[in-house]
Amino acid sequence: MKSNLKIFAMYMLVMLCFACKKEEHSLGPVLDKSAINFSVTQDLTADPGGNTVILKNTTPNTLSIWDYGTGTSTRATDTVKFAFAGDYVIKFSAVSGGMVVNMDSVVIKVTADNLNYVNDPLWTALSGGVGNEKNWILDTDGIFFSGPLSFFGVNNGWLKEGGAWADGAQATGCYGGDCWTWGPGTGDIYPSMMAAGDYGVMTFGLKGTAAFKAVKPMENNITQNGSYYLNVAGKTLTINNGSILRGYKPAKNGITGISNWTTYKLISLDENTMQLGVIRDKDVDGEGPAMLVYNFITKAFKDSYVPPVTGPDEGFDPTFKAGELLAMLTGSTSGRLWKLDAAGNAVDWIGKGKGWTKSSNDSRDWGWNNGWDAIAADSWILFDRVGGQKYTRNQAGVVTTGTFSINEATNEVTLNGNFLIQNADSFMSPTKNTFKVVKAFPGKVESKGIWFGTDYNAEKDEWFAFHYVL
Repeated sequence: MKSNLKIFAMYMLVMLCFACKKEEHSLGPVLDKSAINFSVTQDLTADPGGNTVILKNTTPNTLSIWDYGTGTSTRATDTVKFAFAGDYVIKFSAVSGGMVVNMDSVVIKVTADNLNYVNDPLWTALSGGVGNEKNWILDTDGIFFSGPLSFFGVNNGWLKEGGAWADGAQATGCYGGDCWTWGPGTGDIYPSMMAAGDYGVMTFGLKGTAAFKAVKPMENNITQNGSYYLNVAGKTLTINNGSILRGYKPAKNGITGISNWTTYKLISLDENTMQLGVIRDKDVDGEGPAMLVYNFITKAFKDSYVPPVTGPDEGFDPTFKAGELLAMLTGSTSGRLWKLDAAGNAVDWIGKGKGWTKSSNDSRDWGWNNGWDAIAADSWILFDRVGGQKYTRNQAGVVTTGTFSINEATNEVTLNGNFLIQNADSFMSPTKNTFKVVKAFPGKVESKGIWFGTDYNAEKDEWFAFHYVL
């Protein structure tokens, strides 16, 4: 219904403009309900169970507004197909004389399922097929897409060639003059475009009906229960009594800059990935109209994801000459002061020699978080060799000192009696006072820093490592 209010507003604007040009023009009288003729007819020839329903508004000079539960329409004549048996409420309103006249609802009874209406591969990709349901989440970590949000021109649409992202490049999907794409990475999206965090889960099911559910921690923990309809031919998705997982926060605009959160352009959809577009039509920020495309992956895909291994990172598992690691840590005898690279990429999971994070935001709120930001801002460690191998560690104003030793055969460094860094509220805190230099760049330490591995997962052949810079 909300989406049709926009159509009504446009209708009123045209009428008012026309009235300004021709003073004698009138919108005409508002018709009484008794003068409005419409019909809702089940085509029992097409479907003996009454699944096919024909909607007709035969009242001249009126604009139609239909709400049939699984979707909406503004056509004078339209045909709706219900896949599942049940009672459906058809609501009809007519715009007459510049006013909306609401008619009495019509209840129809569908007595049999016709699953032919939901057996398309796209229905299966979205829901898992009849009798199933599928959970979707925003790709907040950039696992498949570059991030959870992309920007397209308003005339972009279904990506006809190669599905979602073919070989890292998007297919054309252009259906007009305003076609362009921009897929910012997570480092650009957070926090200027979207707040980092858990956006929840949305579920599309086909268990007796096309049911939609969204659990939204980022929208005051609300839970929405509704229905949906997938228009396979038109490549649109309609959600009733709910909306997709979403976020958008330019200074003025936000998600209020989008009028229609009911009908979405289907940009791409396959077994594991989906892109849904909404039009930013309110020019609050002066940026003009654009399509915001939200990038989704299935929760199952996220849970089973293993970062690809394309070869070892540069500098992984370095080989040092005798004394080279000590010189790297301490520089001259006066020592070197190191701190976490919070402004760049402070942590990584380096599996089989290949890391996957590019910035601290890539793991924000399930790994790196605001607590780590605060600790990193006021913490450092100094390695020196004045009168022996010594360290001085500052963490949030608490300074401790001690000695350290190096095992050159394993590239391991041991802080005698202390840990590298600690965060009581994080699982990432080191539990041992020995850490391994898993990634380093002899001769380039000033520009690239050094990675200290504090935890090893033998099953994944993976190190969790902190990135320290001078």
